[in-house]
Amino acid sequence: MGDLPSAVLFCCTMNAVRSPMAEGIMKRIHGKRVYVYSVGVRRGEPDPFVVQVMDEIGIDVSKHKPRLFEELEDDSFDVVVSLSPEAQHKAVDLTRHNACEVEFWPTFDPTLIEGSREVRLDAYRAVRDELERHIRKRFPPSGMARE
Repeated sequence: MGDLPSAVLFCCTMNAVRSPMAEGIMKRIHGKRVYVYSVGVRRGEPDPFVVQVMDEIGIDVSKHKPRLFEELEDDSFDVVVSLSPEAQHKAVDLTRHNACEVEFWPTFDPTLIEGSREVRLDAYRAVRDELERHIRKRFPPSGMARE
């Protein structure tokens, strides 16, 4: 498990919050060493809170357009990481005939939080930070030992 995969797919329900965050973080950590993509089960709408909390850590996702599983031109990923139960079912179905790992990282959907703008942004930040911890642990930057 020490070697980096060559291609990773992150997926969630609408490819608007969790999976684009994970895609952006993975790309920042690993650059072009790993092909990274993200999709959703249903098409969501771009989320301005995602853009803001990712910008806070220097990652620009403002041009991200939510994509669907059905739009994948290639399904040959080494690892598929599902961030919602709905995406997990779709990922298992997608990879039924492929030799790839499917991992389920249950990740809270921050769009469910109600309250002030700051309360909602804090929920998005918590998800962003959790995803970064997972990614750094599972796909450690070169030179870092796995915990």
